[in-house]
Amino acid sequence: MLSHTEIKDLIEQQGILPLFFNEDAAISIDIVKALYAAGIRIIEYTNRGETALANFKQLKEECAINHKDMYLGIGTIKTADAANAFINAGADFLISPAWNNEILAVCNEKNYLWIPGCMTPTEIAHAELKGITMVKIFPGNVLGPTYISAIKEVFPAMKFMPTGGVSLDKNNLAGWFKAGVVAVGMGSKLISKELIANKDYTMIEALAKEALEMVKTIKTEV
Repeated sequence: MLSHTEIKDLIEQQGILPLFFNEDAAISIDIVKALYAAGIRIIEYTNRGETALANFKQLKEECAINHKDMYLGIGTIKTADAANAFINAGADFLISPAWNNEILAVCNEKNYLWIPGCMTPTEIAHAELKGITMVKIFPGNVLGPTYISAIKEVFPAMKFMPTGGVSLDKNNLAGWFKAGVVAVGMGSKLISKELIANKDYTMIEALAKEALEMVKTIKTEV
């Protein structure tokens, strides 16, 4: 298993963190296959349905056999019980939409990387005091890149990853990276409900490739 630093470095190097959930395990596996074919090596599966835990276990089995260098995190973790369940299922890291002291305690005890969701400077400062070095800025579409620009100098050591309001548009992506984020979370703008419904895995792969290339180019420009 990768260390905390190695996982954060991989997220930063990739520049985008695809995130999705589907209640069907087979469809979830096919999405992972498409993302892997595009060059994605780290993903956030989201805990947003009753089948999430069972599906996640199957995704881990698939990757252990066919995609050994794919790392799977779990998002939308809101309770300590959920944190424990997905840690036991082999999650490589945990992401939450908000701060939760009980989740922090679980992850500290088990030496697991936790990326909490933060919105305000108070929340970010609290995370920093607890030793957190990467936070999910959520909801990104409410805050925007100008928010990152405004707080970046106050928290120079913190790594920011916005989720929500991030689209596959060069101006949008460039705005975030120019503001100082290290990566962006991309969900429905990359893996849309329409593409999933049509089982258009070829397009999901193509869009993921496009996103990777776009971020790579933007990083050389900022």
